[in-house]
Amino acid sequence: MKHSPAYRLAATILHGFDGYRARFKQITFDASRRFRDGAWRDAQQASAARINLYEEKVGDTLTRLQRTFDHEALTYCETWREAREHYAQLISQRLDYELAETFFNSLFCSIFHHRHIRNDWMFVYSSREDAAHHSGIELCRQYSVNGDWAQALAWALEEAPFDNAFADLERDIGLAAGLLETLLPAAILQSEDAQLELLKSVFYRNKGAYLVGRILGGGEQVPLVLPILHGEGFGEQQGGDPCLHLDTVLTETDEVSIIFSFTRAYFQVDVPVPGEFVHYLKQLMPHKPEGELYAAIGFFKHGKTEFFRALNLQVAKREDQFVIAPGVRGMVMAVFVLPSFRTVFKIIKDKFDPAKEVTHAIVREKYRLVKRHDRVGRMADTQEFSNFIVRQDHFAPECLEHLLEVAPSTVSLKDDKVIIKHCYTERMMTPLNIYLEQCSADERVMVLKDYGNAIKQMAAANIFPGDMLLKNFGVTRHGRVIFYDYDEVCYLTECRFRHMPKSYGNDFQGGGGESFYVGPNDIFPEEFGPFMFANPELRGIFMQQHPELFDPDYWLELQQAIVDGRVIDVYPYRNKQRFAGTIGQLVY
Repeated sequence: MKHSPAYRLAATILHGFDGYRARFKQITFDASRRFRDGAWRDAQQASAARINLYEEKVGDTLTRLQRTFDHEALTYCETWREAREHYAQLISQRLDYELAETFFNSLFCSIFHHRHIRNDWMFVYSSREDAAHHSGIELCRQYSVNGDWAQALAWALEEAPFDNAFADLERDIGLAAGLLETLLPAAILQSEDAQLELLKSVFYRNKGAYLVGRILGGGEQVPLVLPILHGEGFGEQQGGDPCLHLDTVLTETDEVSIIFSFTRAYFQVDVPVPGEFVHYLKQLMPHKPEGELYAAIGFFKHGKTEFFRALNLQVAKREDQFVIAPGVRGMVMAVFVLPSFRTVFKIIKDKFDPAKEVTHAIVREKYRLVKRHDRVGRMADTQEFSNFIVRQDHFAPECLEHLLEVAPSTVSLKDDKVIIKHCYTERMMTPLNIYLEQCSADERVMVLKDYGNAIKQMAAANIFPGDMLLKNFGVTRHGRVIFYDYDEVCYLTECRFRHMPKSYGNDFQGGGGESFYVGPNDIFPEEFGPFMFANPELRGIFMQQHPELFDPDYWLELQQAIVDGRVIDVYPYRNKQRFAGTIGQLVY
């Protein structure tokens, strides 16, 4: 049996998966060194490399399969049926079995071009769906508080596996203990059995390291996140390594959910048992889908698998139909939603509106750019699907008619099935233009401020959104403004920010008929106001909040900082929550 084509097929795929996991773990393991050394550019490159790694290893394994097996054997479904059975046996005792199943699925889809999606031939459903295994591995460390919160926090920080020393541990502990005593519920504060519990693994991302866990006591629990930063301005330890400081304490579920948001780069964190690790995180953030949690810790491909399984379950409930997304229809994308699933589906149109000078290939490359870039909490993560098939009666008639009209090369009918050759999915949000029509006056001021902060924070990460119209941004349930339309996105350093000559009008013609050249990358920030806001009242509020966005010199200085190699901080919590707000840093 071990010499059968099906077994060799399964073994070859597993060998490829082992190569992927080994390299993935090495990149992740090095995160602690990058944090110790303050190697921020290396951290950005490692994050992109780890994302690219999956496709690279799938490609390598596919090449190996094509060299080893003839085309007929490789495209015979019965071979894959047997290979699936062998593969399920081979991974039955693995701690990362679900990731291995997704890798198998990726190879199957590469061979069959995302057709023949059946559980007989691939893992549409997990091989261990009804047989949960518990590894026995201790993921957490615990400490009994006994009424001494300062000592508990001392344990949390001193026992953390950092190579750098804290600049002033006593100060950090005092600030954190004081804040905890104001944040925690009385039942926990007064409990005799209160316990601090932290995952042993440290979560690294950008310039931060996060200790993640919870506080239990009195029959209640709250999540706990301790963000650790290099103590810029606090000096260095004797060996020359930067000192550390605790930046704040987070105990609200919504705050922790934002830390793990679908709008942020994936964490670099050692995950001994993926399923159990995600189950623990789910206890801290019960409303966050498992697929998003898998993605947040780097397993974005398995996050896609979990998303697909959840979507199938929701569609089968028949609670609603796919409908055209609310808001202004896009010039490049046709967008529809399944309201009960809180997901947006985006299809590239066959023909774009005349104002859009892009191609299908350019649009797809823009989405790939965002996928691999640090999204700094301001750009939605996407999943990409090919040959997405749904029964026709799951679509509202007007929605299906619209899709067939604007994207006939992508959307087609076969019998009672709708076949979508290619689409993107994103988390559903309220379009900013609609939100502004429905919100209160106070909410309007707050969301416009966050809209400007979103633009600034993307710019700090070397991203210029291009089209900054309100309709291209959404508002999450937390009230955060997120960019989600990527067809004109580019690197900030590719732009040429210019001042408007004072003697020229909007048509760039001087009084004497002379003109000046405007290149394709030329941008005039002084002209942003009327472009972004047709409503003068909204424009006035925004310009008062963010006057620098209309100043070309602001953009030029930011460009220079990026060119000079400065990695600007963008932290996923509010400035007022920080123990030491550092001048010149951009925070949520």
